[in-house]
Amino acid sequence: MNANPTTTATEAATVPQAREPGPMRLASVPAPVAEPAGATVPQAGLSGRIALGLIGMLFASLLAILNEQVTAAAMADIQGAFLVGHDDGTWLTALFEAANVATMVFAPWFGTTFTLKRFTIGAVIATMFFGLLCPFAPNLPALYSLRILQGIAGGCLPPMLIIVALRYLPPDLKLYGLAGYALTATFGPALGAPLAALWTEFVDWRMAFWQIIPLGALCCVAIQQGLPADPVKLERFRAFNWFGFLTGFPAVAMLVTGILQGDRLDWLGSEFIRVMFGAGGLLMVAFLVNEWYQPVPFFKLQLLARRNFTHGLSTLVGTVILLVGVAAIPGQFLAKIHLYRPLQTAPLSLLLAGPLLITLPLTAALLNRRRVDHRWVIAIGITLMLTTCALGTFMTSAWIRDNFYMLQVLQIVAQPLTIMSILMGVTTGLPPAEGPFASAMFNTVKTFSAAVASGLIEAVGTAREHFHSSVLVDQFGNRALIANQGVDAAYGLGQIAHRIHEQAVVLTSADLYRVMACVAVVLLFLVPVLPVRIYPPWSTTPPSSH
Repeated sequence: MNANPTTTATEAATVPQAREPGPMRLASVPAPVAEPAGATVPQAGLSGRIALGLIGMLFASLLAILNEQVTAAAMADIQGAFLVGHDDGTWLTALFEAANVATMVFAPWFGTTFTLKRFTIGAVIATMFFGLLCPFAPNLPALYSLRILQGIAGGCLPPMLIIVALRYLPPDLKLYGLAGYALTATFGPALGAPLAALWTEFVDWRMAFWQIIPLGALCCVAIQQGLPADPVKLERFRAFNWFGFLTGFPAVAMLVTGILQGDRLDWLGSEFIRVMFGAGGLLMVAFLVNEWYQPVPFFKLQLLARRNFTHGLSTLVGTVILLVGVAAIPGQFLAKIHLYRPLQTAPLSLLLAGPLLITLPLTAALLNRRRVDHRWVIAIGITLMLTTCALGTFMTSAWIRDNFYMLQVLQIVAQPLTIMSILMGVTTGLPPAEGPFASAMFNTVKTFSAAVASGLIEAVGTAREHFHSSVLVDQFGNRALIANQGVDAAYGLGQIAHRIHEQAVVLTSADLYRVMACVAVVLLFLVPVLPVRIYPPWSTTPPSSH
């Protein structure tokens, strides 16, 4: 692949080009890769059989998300069942996430090689199999190994959905297919805590691993019956990008591990974290340089020449941070202040999850209209997220679950507007042959950003809670009259310590909302700068009046 490819006539006919002012117009756009021989060409309409296969792919992606979110939410019960302490238990999540994110870089290449149908079914079966074995792990190292293998298998699934949607959906239905993918970023994570509460409180902690088995069996049947059987392309291994694989996989895995373990190990104060970031960063640089010059890369970096694609990826980073933060802050606050268990915080997630099944397709219908500018839609969505964060800064120790309902209601509208606009900007104009490249980059950035968000929340939360605790203790110590009261009563000192901790948590939670608000402001500033006007996939040319 050339480093500076030029636009072809084929792409010009398929991409709804934006009319930019002279200095803002791109001089070159990456040329599409020819469709592999034997690949199925999308039909003008959507047959019932293909629809069944798409539903199977959607459920397979949701399966992967639910497996990740539910096991994370139920980790306290899992650690208790295995008699694992907190420090050892954090590795169960870190190793899974590292393997999961690293796999997404390469899954589209293997999916194209072994065919989407066979590869996805194999990944679903592997995810179910390792999930079935996890509760029977004889020791902690065996459980670590099973979690790594399940992370690899689960990481293969979400990227397949975008590829299938771009390849098989007709233009007028493409945005609705992307709305299905958006469920994996919004609806799926929102179900994690409620399902974890259901299994651990009323059934059995093992169901956190086993819940995916019935859904996985249905996925395999739907995909087997619905998707066409393309020929396997093993000849692609002759040009396999070994250098990219051997540098990219450990690079991503090391960076994710460093991020997720950083707060516990004191970040750069730990030699282990320094090695993870240093070696991982060097390998990542080598990987990206190699990908730029590779004829068959895993990451097609030339796609970044498209301003909407670049805007989509950069906005995706901030949006995922917002989604993770807005979801995590209320749960952490309620657990620390009012000792809420997952069952008691589940209504917050369910309030968001249910309506998303309606607002996501409605947003797709809105964006499917020519007169709607996706830039305004994403700006409105980010503004609503900013409003949510601003309202959260007014929290007090008296806030209970009911006080967060209004914030969740805003997210019901904000999340679909933002995510769907990003997906539209990233995928509009991409030929099906470039779907694997876009999917690899989009899914890797999405899951890596989730890890960054978790690390950011932990780092900021720890630092600000220590700061506020120190300030409150100093203020209390300087008030001699108050300090002398209750000194003789252990109960009084305990109450004072509790109040200091409580106020530190409240102030820290408000600070986290302020950090999220700053991220939203940055995303708003990007909207008038990077993206250009695009039109729905069914519209190949802009209106003559534009």
